[in-house]
Amino acid sequence: MKVQGVVRPPGDKSISHRVLMLAALARGTSELSGLLTGEDVKSTARVLRQLGADISPIRAAGPVSVHASRITHPASRLNCGNSGTTARLMLGILAGQRFAATLTGDASLRRRPMRRVTEPLRTMGAEITEKGGDALPLRIRGGRLRPLTYTTPVASAQIKSALLLAGLTGNVSVTIREPYRSRDHTERLLVHLGLGLHERDGAIVFEPRPPERRGSVPSFRLAVPGDASSAAFLVAAAVLAEAGELLIENVGVNPTRTGFLVVLERMGAHVERVNLRNEGGEPVADLVVRPARLRGTEVGAAEIPTLVDEVPILGVLASRAARGVETVFREVGELRVKESNRLELIAANLRAVGGEAEARGNDLFVCGTGTPPRGRVETARDHRLAMAFAVLGTVPGADVRLSERASVAISYPRFFADLRRMRAT
Repeated sequence: MKVQGVVRPPGDKSISHRVLMLAALARGTSELSGLLTGEDVKSTARVLRQLGADISPIRAAGPVSVHASRITHPASRLNCGNSGTTARLMLGILAGQRFAATLTGDASLRRRPMRRVTEPLRTMGAEITEKGGDALPLRIRGGRLRPLTYTTPVASAQIKSALLLAGLTGNVSVTIREPYRSRDHTERLLVHLGLGLHERDGAIVFEPRPPERRGSVPSFRLAVPGDASSAAFLVAAAVLAEAGELLIENVGVNPTRTGFLVVLERMGAHVERVNLRNEGGEPVADLVVRPARLRGTEVGAAEIPTLVDEVPILGVLASRAARGVETVFREVGELRVKESNRLELIAANLRAVGGEAEARGNDLFVCGTGTPPRGRVETARDHRLAMAFAVLGTVPGADVRLSERASVAISYPRFFADLRRMRAT
């Protein structure tokens, strides 16, 4: 396969969630361009509409306007769909509201852990009632919150963001420490909007505005950059190609999101960053990618927060490294509680197509092979597994059959069309 042309990934999913939420907390009308049109972001918009925000339809073309005055009591349950980001960050926003609301989601989301967020929110003073153990549905009644100093048990942008949003809506100070630095889109947005976020002695500190200015998130205009995690699949397809060059435009290259590129460099693939610029506090670049011969590497625990969503595609790339050479991913147990048990499924699916891979404890081991991958892959309706193994299916001689393809709409609705377009015969 040869690659060629120019591709632009969809808007960043993490940033899209956050700018919608902050716009819904603002006074007046905000204008957002480049939002992801995927199902998870639409879940966030749906929940915010239930809470009183006026949000125009999210479409591929044109900006989205968000008009809000104040968060109001919802008339029914808040359905977060399949989006863990929606559920966990909305818990933070609701912690600062003096009314009760119930959050739920689809069957997959109702299996995902929530106490990592609800326990520190309870410490702040939110009343949270579990209806199904450590999972949705949950009933939360916010109100007068207390300041919080907290060390997160894992490096998680969702925990950190939920607590910062609780501090913002509850008008209390929040100080957070992490074992490793997780993605920092919330912090960058709060700084960009002048909302009292800074670092102190290695901790992230939110300090509310003076009483006369509290609750006044300014309306804003912002362009969302392309999603680094979605771009990773395009990068991988170009690296696995036999010839050619691909230009991927408008990709967010926030250092807390580009661990994938750092690991790829160690594996022998150089991705060039050109046209570097800044959008709303986020670094953005175009990426030039060429095919490469890959070697194995070890991905350490400290690197995982910067590439946790890219482990499936990195696992696929590791399976195409030099024959017999092992790649190890350390401390990736968090993958067990994503949209699926990604850790076990990455290994099982690589074996299903003729590869060598194994999950041992919280580590993932993948061995390189030169045999064309052939077999059926179980995606478990996990968008990142579906895209990762679709990329593996572009290898010459491959016959990779996915159990379903519809799940890619969660984060990259036009993925298969872009994958076809960048391939040249």
